[in-house]
Amino acid sequence: MNRKQRIRLGALALAAGMLVATSAYGSGSQAKLTIRHQIRGCHSWSFNGAAYKPSLKIKLAAGTTLAVTNNDVMPHKLIQLSGAKLHIVSPNMNHMSATAKVTFVKKGTYRITTKAGEDYMQGMKTIGADNVLRLSVTVS
Repeated sequence: MNRKQRIRLGALALAAGMLVATSAYGSGSQAKLTIRHQIRGCHSWSFNGAAYKPSLKIKLAAGTTLAVTNNDVMPHKLIQLSGAKLHIVSPNMNHMSATAKVTFVKKGTYRITTKAGEDYMQGMKTIGADNVLRLSVTVS
């Protein structure tokens, strides 16, 4: 085998190795979840700009990072209830526009909620009981 053939073969092997590594760790895509204040129920969240609801069921590919932004008038802390252990970066979203990030590496079903704190601004009126935010994530 001459030198050019060895270089081509090496480059091909490197490219194949990178392809395998990329598929093994997921696409590395990103998704967004936004928490907002509302009059009825106090708060809700939206996945990638869809309708705001207190309970969501979403599907993600393994390797996806979910960015959770708190645009509510109260702090929220992300809490994992079930599923394989997650590493949540900045789970205490204790000011407006604070963002937590969660990367879902392993396949499975995860359940997440938030624990809400007291309003930043006094006098915010709401109707009815506060919503409990619930998220079910299926990773495949």
